Amino acid sequence: MNAESFFSKNIKDALKNDPPGSWMPTLPEQCIRLSSGFPAPSLVPVDQLKDAVASLLDEEGDLPLHYIGSPKVEKLTGQIQDMIKGHDIHVAEDELLITSGACQAIDLIARVLIDENTVVAIESPTYMEALEIFQNYTDQFISIPIDEHGLQTSVLEEVLEDRKNKGLPFPRLLYTIPTFQNPTGTTMTTERRKRVLRLASEYDFLVLEDDAYRELYFDQPSVPLKAMDREDRVLYVGSLSKVVATGMRIGWVAAAPEFIKALDWFKKDLGHPFGQATMATFLEKTEMAKRLNTLRDTYETKCEALISALEQYLPKQVSWYVPGGGYFVWVHIAGVDTTDMLTEALSKGVSYVPGEYFFLHSHEGKEYLRLSFSYANPKEIDEGAQKLGEVIKEVLKK
Repeated sequence: MNAESFFSKNIKDALKNDPPGSWMPTLPEQCIRLSSGFPAPSLVPVDQLKDAVASLLDEEGDLPLHYIGSPKVEKLTGQIQDMIKGHDIHVAEDELLITSGACQAIDLIARVLIDENTVVAIESPTYMEALEIFQNYTDQFISIPIDEHGLQTSVLEEVLEDRKNKGLPFPRLLYTIPTFQNPTGTTMTTERRKRVLRLASEYDFLVLEDDAYRELYFDQPSVPLKAMDREDRVLYVGSLSKVVATGMRIGWVAAAPEFIKALDWFKKDLGHPFGQATMATFLEKTEMAKRLNTLRDTYETKCEALISALEQYLPKQVSWYVPGGGYFVWVHIAGVDTTDMLTEALSKGVSYVPGEYFFLHSHEGKEYLRLSFSYANPKEIDEGAQKLGEVIKEVLKK
């Protein structure tokens, strides 16, 4: 039997792409993980989550372990409403859907909005897993470059005007990470955010705002696109992965009720009652403002350690963006193929993610790499940057 002969056409097309996670290298033991976009192990609240589970089960018994039953599941919705209200995003219960992390939210949005003829506008570079999701539904993309101030909205406007003149279809959706973008760490300026919304109105497209890193600012938070949206064009995706624990898989979509109804229609997993009730209990018992301040202080210290180490150890012709928050630093090494260089870096004991994986057209990212300061400790960050500098210098000599 040929199993693939039973696959639908769109599945056959999707399977022609690189498999999910193919960008993740096998890391040798003792390798310094400047590739890992994970929370620092010391910041994962293991004891507090253990206490939350015990408290939940003591209080509710078997209720959280059924499909439906725990009152805490509904409480989580209200807690997230209150959380995003602090960013001037005000949504009713029917304008919010809890998901299994941000990726499920993005996949549901893609499933509801995108078919094989749909044009999607994306940042270049962009979050590789979101790109993988969109490629499961369409191969029609518009790539808009990023600079140190985020999405280049002037280029977006030129592309839209050109498509208008040529009678080409406009994008139905723009996917953007405007705050501490993955992989570049850049933040879109307020003026550009306003321009995005103006263009969305003028050319009639929606905006998927991925705001997973919003809480991890080092100075002042920027205003979300969703808070500036007056036409319900923004579908706002958030997550607790970066501020609590990635394995809890708690994310959400905030959008107009019509979108939420459609997304919920196709969300057939019945939610995750135990995980959601545990998170609600954790949030009840945690001073999140205090926790968030601790996260910001810690990640800012680690970011400063990485930037200082790059300045000390990397050749002068290497450049990078300095982020104002988040997890990542985006590095450019002119004339160097960072994919080829990775083998040597791993042999020296340091990892990174080659830039090619963040681009629709991989060759555009050959001279770039992404470093993460979130996972390693400051000593490891310094040592890892020193190793990376040695590798780059060796490659540049060749």
